[in-house]
Amino acid sequence: MTAHHLLPATMRRLPPPWNDLTRDRRRRLDTLPHTSTNERAALDALTAALTGPPLPPSAPRIWSDESWELYDRIRHEAGDRLAQVMPTTDRFTREGVAGVLGQWASTMARPPVPAWWLESQLDLITEELTRRELSAWAHDVLHWLQQQPYDAPGIAAVAEQCARHGLAVHDAVSLLGHLGTPHGERALLRLVRDDRLSDGDRDGARTSLMSLRRPAREARARQPAHAEHPLLPPAVRELPYSWTAGFQWPAELPESDANITRARAILRACAPSGPVSDPVPDPDWTRDEDEEPPAWLEVRSVLREFMPYAGLVTEERMTEAMRECALMAVPGVPEDPDGEETARFTRRWVTWISGWIAGEVFTWLGMNVDDDTLVTPWAMELAERYAHFGFVPDRAVALLHWHETVPRSREALARLAADGTLPPDETR
Repeated sequence: MTAHHLLPATMRRLPPPWNDLTRDRRRRLDTLPHTSTNERAALDALTAALTGPPLPPSAPRIWSDESWELYDRIRHEAGDRLAQVMPTTDRFTREGVAGVLGQWASTMARPPVPAWWLESQLDLITEELTRRELSAWAHDVLHWLQQQPYDAPGIAAVAEQCARHGLAVHDAVSLLGHLGTPHGERALLRLVRDDRLSDGDRDGARTSLMSLRRPAREARARQPAHAEHPLLPPAVRELPYSWTAGFQWPAELPESDANITRARAILRACAPSGPVSDPVPDPDWTRDEDEEPPAWLEVRSVLREFMPYAGLVTEERMTEAMRECALMAVPGVPEDPDGEETARFTRRWVTWISGWIAGEVFTWLGMNVDDDTLVTPWAMELAERYAHFGFVPDRAVALLHWHETVPRSREALARLAADGTLPPDETR
């Protein structure tokens, strides 16, 4: 009877320990000396695995919850037996899987598994078991390679192909990040633009790439902004609190004339002259269930590494940050530095940065300034203006509530309520 092998023919010819499919594989690899010869054998083994078709995502998406529950039982209750019957790559067959599962279902499964379900789902079960077995095998081999790499270009090339193949993508990306510059970085730069990878896998590659390139961005941030063109007003550029901390003012900051004067100057400098067409997003964005993070979070992380203080928000650094984002294929970032989209990108981010700074000023004035006379009436007037034009209205209205004992605040809140410009969630 002809056996139906589930792994590529080249994998079935692998020598020990690379042909090991047992639970002891990781332990055996951990004792394998890290020599250039063994490294070459590991790369050859991975190359052999790549001769098969690309791995699909988790296959049985059409399964019901009950089917997934039965599949999990198979993995946990029959997994050891599968490894005992098929301990090496040349023995992993459809017939072997069917035999083990049939015996398990008829003699060991508690509660019993319906024979009709097992028969009808055998192909999908086999596909999923093969995908998981191959991924677990690749995970261990890539982990071994990462411990002490010798041939960085060769390892990077094979790891990149693993990622494209869907084979232990997370581990392949981790290995590329570990290899660093130049070989790992170059491979990651290609992967973030490769449409053959899923969105999630490209995001993972970009996360690794962001970390790898962070030191260069932070080195740029340490350079003074001499002869650069500032994008924020002078009063805002003097702010000493960093973007890394969200431009927050220290809670213990005294209510001194200098601090109140600085707050007033910043709010006046950032005050909107008309309705804001591009509302400032909440800097404390939190994920709702099944919601994907917005692309601007990635852009922000790059921008604040290039220019961690308001005084470093310059035209030159904005362009560099935009190019960095485009290089890493961050969604929604223009690639043409001279196009109209680039101008809009800059305007949007200057508006958002100004809004986040102003929002923190409102928060400090509201939560930490107890003497109402220091902020009356100018802070109330500015808060009403900000809220009326939709520029960080939540923070502006919060200040009015924090100082609601002041008649000027109550009057502003009443006017905002009357003209319908209170934030949607404002119920007071």
